[in-house]
Amino acid sequence: MDRYPAAFFLLLLLLLPLLLAHASRNPIRLPSDRSADLRIGRDDAVGAKWAVLIAGSRGFYNYRHQADICHAYQIMKNGGLKDENIIIFMYDDIAKHVENPRPGIIINHPEGGDVYAGVPKDYVGDDVNVNNFFAVLLGNRTALTGGSGKVVDSGPNDHIFIFYSDHGGPGVLGMPTFPYLYADDLIDVLKKKHVSGTYKSMVFYLEACESGSIFEGLLPEDINIYATTASNAYESSWGTYCPGLYPSPPPEFYTCLGDLYSVAWMEDSDKHNLRTETLKQQYQLVKTRTAVNDTYLFGSHVMEYGELELNMQNLFLYVGSNPANENATFIDDNSLSSFSKAAVNQRDADLIYFWHKYQKAREGSSHKLNAQKELLEVISHRLHIDNSIEFIGKLLFSSKQGSEVLKTVRPAGQPLVDDWSCLKSMVRTFEAHCGSLSQYGMKHMRSLANICNVGISKEMMAEVSAEACISIPASQWSSLQKGFSA
Repeated sequence: MDRYPAAFFLLLLLLLPLLLAHASRNPIRLPSDRSADLRIGRDDAVGAKWAVLIAGSRGFYNYRHQADICHAYQIMKNGGLKDENIIIFMYDDIAKHVENPRPGIIINHPEGGDVYAGVPKDYVGDDVNVNNFFAVLLGNRTALTGGSGKVVDSGPNDHIFIFYSDHGGPGVLGMPTFPYLYADDLIDVLKKKHVSGTYKSMVFYLEACESGSIFEGLLPEDINIYATTASNAYESSWGTYCPGLYPSPPPEFYTCLGDLYSVAWMEDSDKHNLRTETLKQQYQLVKTRTAVNDTYLFGSHVMEYGELELNMQNLFLYVGSNPANENATFIDDNSLSSFSKAAVNQRDADLIYFWHKYQKAREGSSHKLNAQKELLEVISHRLHIDNSIEFIGKLLFSSKQGSEVLKTVRPAGQPLVDDWSCLKSMVRTFEAHCGSLSQYGMKHMRSLANICNVGISKEMMAEVSAEACISIPASQWSSLQKGFSA
């Protein structure tokens, strides 16, 4: 009998190295270990987190959009998301711009630190375009034209967060390249993503003028997508931290640093424990702050669309949470500062930039003359677009009814237009005769949509556009050199 214990111990000695090797590869998981994993966002049971962050503009006068996106990246990074799961679209012409008073640095708050540091350069310059954005969302590497090649390679249990900051108009979002992004095309891509079964839920935060029109009457309520927008379907969104307002940017800046809605959700995320704060709670805080104490004098109506039941989920599921905020207690009252008289209509933010640039230039200098020329060109382009659209309305519907038809807003729940192909055709027809709409002209998309909605033909539109616009103005804003908006 004594031989059996000896043989057992000999066998144990032989197997011990194998057992130790297996244990090193597959350690026993204690509850405390799982809690640590959750803190940094590793939890296979709830799927991976993906973030797509896109600034759809270019130019130093649009500083705020890239500042928004860089700030959002820092929130994701502090929340535990890995760079391979964060995909950045930004023209990247701001940080090292000759007019940046802090070269290589971007700030999103007057007293804020650098948000540009460490931001991945996934899709920059002309690689920021509609085609690449859609290819990334669909995980379609073969459709990419340039960039890092990173896509949302998500699975059925994964959660996707999209943040888009830019100019917009009824039914359209800007891009630093042409064509622009139209609501029907975006919704089609989101539907394709749902059909592919490659996500569990998706959240879409959208900063743009008339951003509600991107989802109004278009986003289904049963494809596991929850969206909030900076404004409703027929009002502007707002820039903030602008020169001449309070709080102002540092005196060396003459451009807005952020956008009202964007800054509201990100400053809230910077401060709170996102493991306990829900999407709904953040929506309510952002809605109140962006409404400027319900006055809307310098603010807009933040909206929500899609599958509203998703807003009961914690923000952590999408953007992680900074461990430094673990002990933060959520308070329903908004403790962040109000934006009373601290915002400017998004479409006028570039005027503030060009005006302050002109004011600060030395008298008699070439910089002063160039700044004056830029300011006059911007104003001239605005007048040209506004007057051309107004004249076309009169030619089509009479002097009395033209304005009424062009400004008609459809009832809530209806999309901007029934025939999106018609809208895009009207945009191209107008631009062929009158020049590019550019970022300012996107405000007139409702007018062009209404021309479609009442049945005006492309041929008739071409005839009145040719009569309204004898020639295309010779300015960078009207140039069609880079293509049409549609």
